[in-house]
Amino acid sequence: MAINLQKGQRENINAPKFTVGLGWDINNTSTGGAFDLDASLFLLGENKKLVSDNHFIFYNNLESPDKSVIHSGDNLTGDGDGDDEQIKIDLTKIDSAIKEISVVVTIHEAEARKQNFGQVRNSFIRIFNTDTNEEILKYELDEDFSIETAVEFGRIYNRNGEWKFEAVGSGQREGLEKFVSIYQ
Repeated sequence: MAINLQKGQRENINAPKFTVGLGWDINNTSTGGAFDLDASLFLLGENKKLVSDNHFIFYNNLESPDKSVIHSGDNLTGDGDGDDEQIKIDLTKIDSAIKEISVVVTIHEAEARKQNFGQVRNSFIRIFNTDTNEEILKYELDEDFSIETAVEFGRIYNRNGEWKFEAVGSGQREGLEKFVSIYQ
């Protein structure tokens, strides 16, 4: 049975292969323009910086060099139920230099389209066992990010050989570029 997390809560993942599913819906009363939300992962070393530029996983770089992290690709609309984007993670293949994975969702061209996360609803991140499809945990964003264009949904990290997930739910206004500058 899945554990529903609150912001700041941490939970063990306990699965060597798991999938990160991200989902969202768009408020019908939004700007009228199309929304394109993008999931990105930053694979970080001990120093909380990218292990290399190839360890930034997003719609233009769908796989880590060791193929331990594979992004399903860009969902341009967020239509439909369930996960809008998925990222498969295989801890049996992951580079030992990777100690943390930051999961970030941004709105593509948010400034030009005058869009923000206040216009997005039912946002969630969930982790499920890739082999059994059993949901391990879920975190639903319940804050109103009315000025933010990027949100760090959570982080997956290795402490003492165990992989855990922390529900972060931290937004900012400066888009994906801000996270790139933090983690490079």
